[in-house]
Amino acid sequence: MSLKGQINNAMKDAMRAKDKPRLGAIRLIQAEVKRIEVDERIEVDDQRLVAIMDKMIKQRRDSITQYEAAGRDELAAIEIAEIKVIQDFLPTALTEQEIDELIQAAIATTGAESMRDMGKVMGILKPQIQGRADAGAVSAGVKKALV
Repeated sequence: MSLKGQINNAMKDAMRAKDKPRLGAIRLIQAEVKRIEVDERIEVDDQRLVAIMDKMIKQRRDSITQYEAAGRDELAAIEIAEIKVIQDFLPTALTEQEIDELIQAAIATTGAESMRDMGKVMGILKPQIQGRADAGAVSAGVKKALV
């Protein structure tokens, strides 16, 4: 079953269970997908859907930081709950060790030797980590490996 189908079924399940927070988060995913499909006149595939949800998680993490800095913990809690729901549809997260192995393999493949080669390394890593790891953390790992 496609990822869109899984999300649709999860929405129906949340409606039956009267789980309003989960239903709201799933509807946010669907609204974003629909917006992109209408704006770009395309049908979103699973790979693009993972990228969309990855971006949604990043936006929520930024919001959490701002809410906590402003002392709005109740709003931060809502964002955290939405992240958990979105993560249910993403592939399993990579461990630190798996990320390190991917970084080393990408460096070996590109022959990267310095920070100037970071773009090449990240270009190889980005499709592999999409939706499975935080790109900022991976970028920091690449910087550390290239220094």
